[in-house]
Amino acid sequence: MTGPKTILVVGGGAAGFFGAIAAAEADPRTSVTILEKTRHVLAKVRISGGGRCNVTHACFDPRELSQRYPRGGRALIGPFTRFGPRETIEWFRLRGVNLKTEADGRMFPVTDSSQSIIDCLTDSATNAGVRILTQTGVETISRSDDGSFSVTLTTGEILACDRILWAAGGCRAENHPLVPLGHKLVPPVPSLFTFHIDSPWLRELPGVSVEHVEVSVPRTSLKQRGPLLVTHAGVSGPAILRLSAWGARELHERDYRFPLRIQWLPGEKPEVLAEEIQRRRETQGGQTVLRARWNPLPARLWEQLVLQSGIAPETKWSRLAKPDAQRLVALLTATELPVTGKSMNKEEFVTCGGIPLPEVDFKTMQSRLVPGLHLAGEALDIDGITGGFNFQAAWTTAWTAGQNLA
Repeated sequence: MTGPKTILVVGGGAAGFFGAIAAAEADPRTSVTILEKTRHVLAKVRISGGGRCNVTHACFDPRELSQRYPRGGRALIGPFTRFGPRETIEWFRLRGVNLKTEADGRMFPVTDSSQSIIDCLTDSATNAGVRILTQTGVETISRSDDGSFSVTLTTGEILACDRILWAAGGCRAENHPLVPLGHKLVPPVPSLFTFHIDSPWLRELPGVSVEHVEVSVPRTSLKQRGPLLVTHAGVSGPAILRLSAWGARELHERDYRFPLRIQWLPGEKPEVLAEEIQRRRETQGGQTVLRARWNPLPARLWEQLVLQSGIAPETKWSRLAKPDAQRLVALLTATELPVTGKSMNKEEFVTCGGIPLPEVDFKTMQSRLVPGLHLAGEALDIDGITGGFNFQAAWTTAWTAGQNLA
């Protein structure tokens, strides 16, 4: 197709803006319009990272980066080689937004404000001549014999365009405008979420965090290590969020009711813990077990584990019965708690699901079924763990789509 083109971008989120800007800057003759069904654009950018916006992650090897995606990682390796975190950092730097790297690899604007990212994207879109329409959703899309599209909006208006970038998520198959065009849809389900646990003793520990635990779901392959945070409702933290991401579909099928096993001292074998208890019997016999410290466990957590082992508060190490010691070791190595539900992580509203990846050419992000239709961001069955990886997938797929749209 030669000459000026008309492009409609569906979705006023990170991927929609990034793709629209890429297309408009690649060919200034192109007319680009963003359609956002809600009143506000870039809503998820605003609340990401607690209002700071976790833009990307300082992981610069495409293959290593791809391993942070429970779904879609392999398909992203090629696009990451063309536009990955380095290119993202430079893209924002050239537009006046410098990023900083925190100890865990997450990258934020130096202002620590998501408004910096919002202003950068909206200003760049305006400067590129992108038009933005809010409260404007898409009802239907039809494709003409000449390859152009006719798009019926929720406002009743009908727009014609040469190409479409679909960068919106959250639609269900029964009302998704791309399904009548031939696309399938992997049903969306939550990906990053925390676990509800009703155990009374755990409810006594809100705010307690443990730097390194292993969490798993018995009789599955789901297992993760990392920090854990006890909340008023149950447990959260990076280890739980990663477990929820990798187990998104399996846990959904279980209606979020399953046993959660926690190894509070990962890597410590039961026999080694038993030897340490015996050592304490011999060297700290006069001290009470309850008031002892077992680093690196927080004192409040240790006290609850001792009590849950059936050990009386006044029991001293020298008087610790063997069955009580065995129960304590069992809890340290495999505390099992019943999960009764979930809550979305307050900083992340991520789902898995969307257009199946085999239906998309990842060299161009163009649909393999509908020429002229490109897909990016939440539209795709791609999701990453927490830490800036979902935004990076959005920047990468949207930039690739935008370059090829133009």
